[in-house]
Amino acid sequence: MLSVRKSDERGHAEHGWLKTWHTFSFADYYDPQHMHFGPLRVINDDRIAGGKGFPMHPHRDMEIITYMLEGALEHKDSMGNGSVIRPGDVQRMTAGTGVFHSEVNPLPDQPAHLLQIWIIPDKDGYEPGYEQKEFTEPEKRGRLLLVASGDGREGSVTINQDVNIFAGLFDGEESAQLALDEGRMAWLQVARGSLVLNGVELEAGDGVGVRREEALELDSGTGAEILLFEMPASDDGETT
Repeated sequence: MLSVRKSDERGHAEHGWLKTWHTFSFADYYDPQHMHFGPLRVINDDRIAGGKGFPMHPHRDMEIITYMLEGALEHKDSMGNGSVIRPGDVQRMTAGTGVFHSEVNPLPDQPAHLLQIWIIPDKDGYEPGYEQKEFTEPEKRGRLLLVASGDGREGSVTINQDVNIFAGLFDGEESAQLALDEGRMAWLQVARGSLVLNGVELEAGDGVGVRREEALELDSGTGAEILLFEMPASDDGETT
């Protein structure tokens, strides 16, 4: 079963320097039918103006993943980490018992475009942690590349939850498949472009909850960049 969440159905906010779209309830946007999907709590599609960003602020007990699409984002945190995240980079921050961080676009004349993802960890109280890795375009071209997982296998970043995150780029006849074991479900997020999932046409910003399907087939892409989250099935699905 596919449950499509169209791009224009998402929550939206404009703060001058920030234009953001919320797949799930976040901040002032509240939708009881779209609180989360299993442990997947937040997918924010953010565009940050040049030289602007989020000042130092706190988080705790959340796995926070940043996936860059365009531009750059400078990260600093209370653990002493400092880095610039660019397209192809995946950053994971374990907020755990508590961490402060800032995120600022260091390019004065170019907007930053990113997906920020929050995943509820398998337990509270982890020691805060940080990891960042690059995954190149050729690695993602025409396939589903594992970029984050609960065990860090295949060079992916490690998250404290039984969730596998795949990234892929698709154009023309490029296609990929993923078998879903019994007791597993998935969420597909189209970051940009368009493609077809199991016969359903999807555009940039669309998301799809997948339950009780044996396999996923991605094809017919046009400039498509996607993230696919595979996780244990739960009865609550998209709602709390």
